[in-house]
Amino acid sequence: MTHWEEPIIAAQKQLINRQIRSAQVLLIDHENTNRGLTDTSEALRLAESIGLDLVVVGEGKETPVAKIVDYGKLQYQQKKRQKQSSRPTVKEVKLRPNIGAADYQLRIDRAIEWLGKGDSVKFLIRLRGREHQHRDLAVELLDRVANDLSQAGKVQSLDKRSLIVQLTPS
Repeated sequence: MTHWEEPIIAAQKQLINRQIRSAQVLLIDHENTNRGLTDTSEALRLAESIGLDLVVVGEGKETPVAKIVDYGKLQYQQKKRQKQSSRPTVKEVKLRPNIGAADYQLRIDRAIEWLGKGDSVKFLIRLRGREHQHRDLAVELLDRVANDLSQAGKVQSLDKRSLIVQLTPS
């Protein structure tokens, strides 16, 4: 099975229109109004008169919950949500050890915003030339970043050797 076949299989699990075998459904119409227990044939007629589909959105204990929606649009929105949730969520911030106070605060504020959205943040400190002689300043900056972001997220990894700190939302 290839990866492009999987969404089709997931879509087939949802019963639409004439595939619904239940005698009655709990109906939610196209305006999100709960119509209560309705005969499936009557719900199908209502959906066809509007030009939409009757889709089972939830399996109840005795009767399924069906909604009148545009099935193509529903599938599109589900695929869109699935792609959005599977995107990589690691934001990367590169710093130098002699960063200014305003720039540092801007990077911290942006990291707090990202952590609030649920993304993880990775801070890298880059050293160039003679900055390698003052590695202790870079380590102090790394500790300061971890300390300043301890309220918004928790430290997943702190590597003082490669000067990287990775934080995840708390």
